Amino acid sequence: MAFKIIRNDITKVKADSIVNTANPEPICAGGTDSAVYNAAGKEELLKERQKIGKMEVGEAKSTPAFNLPAKYIIHTVGPIWDDGKNGELENLRKCYDNCLNLSAELECKSIAFPLISTGVYGFPKDEALKIAVSAFSEFLLKKDMEIILVVFDSESFVLSGKLYSGIDEFIDENYVSEVRNLEYADEEVSLEDDSCDFGEPIRERRKSEERFLNRLFGIGKNYAKESCPSNDEMRVGSVAPESAQSLKIHSAAKKPSLDDRVKHLGDTWQKSLLDIIDEKGYTDIEVYKRANVDRKLFSKIRSNPSYQPKKITAVAFALALKLNLDDTKDFIGRAGYAFSPSSIFDLIIEYFIEQEVYDTYTINLALFDHKQPLLGE
Repeated sequence: MAFKIIRNDITKVKADSIVNTANPEPICAGGTDSAVYNAAGKEELLKERQKIGKMEVGEAKSTPAFNLPAKYIIHTVGPIWDDGKNGELENLRKCYDNCLNLSAELECKSIAFPLISTGVYGFPKDEALKIAVSAFSEFLLKKDMEIILVVFDSESFVLSGKLYSGIDEFIDENYVSEVRNLEYADEEVSLEDDSCDFGEPIRERRKSEERFLNRLFGIGKNYAKESCPSNDEMRVGSVAPESAQSLKIHSAAKKPSLDDRVKHLGDTWQKSLLDIIDEKGYTDIEVYKRANVDRKLFSKIRSNPSYQPKKITAVAFALALKLNLDDTKDFIGRAGYAFSPSSIFDLIIEYFIEQEVYDTYTINLALFDHKQPLLGE
């Protein structure tokens, strides 16, 4: 996974480089700065920091990490929030860009960031988060590196905006209603009507089952009607022997043999992936980077026609290919997976696809906020 979010103390995170939100002056200040100094070894780190001298806002410099589980500490001076009209956004972006570029120069394979300037400097957390993710996504399109965003607690992680505000409503409308439908579908119903519908209770139950199966397996709209027997068929012992034999023959005629099923197997998930990449004119690099997976994993996929992905990987590649919802269901179905209305993860993915938002980093923020596994591997 190229980008991930974790809840932890950044001084305990193992990475090649750890980002410290430094004071402009070569002193040990408060907040994250103080925590980093204390964990690394205050006296030794302070001597190295004094060699750097005064730093400008947005600048990034490195020192050894000493007692931290890292090779380097990258110090950066974040902007103090005023009203957002004095270059705060641009300067915060400089912090992230300069830290990433310096880490690449130091040949680091991984880097851990706090949310810069969101502590005593008062930068709005939601704005800081957007800037961080934007910087990460653009950098990862050009370089290979593991980026870890370290969030200390739930209060440090804030999502806002129209896109994110619609997620909970979407989940409520779909998850809650489907669970309720499934619960009521098991209740007893009357068989008053002579038609196939068996009266209003059965009709509603069939509609509920149809909605559920359509979402889960993509079964056609005629499912309820075609699978609905007559009143006579429902009564035990009421079917005449001839009718029963006829039904058996009809059923046998429609049921495909094992050989037929094998002959009509569809493309594998791996072949579908590679075919769609070619059809859309994408490159391998842009697809696996958009899927938030590394080059080694994609090489395994490309070299193995029978590769079996995890569901989370199959979904990540569907997003990287920018498939619509129906095509996504077909694509992950080739790996043996389906979306379920009782899965928060699945509903969040469906929501973003319906909004035509395919950026895995943006979606991972929502998944993290809802305590769901993140896209990528």
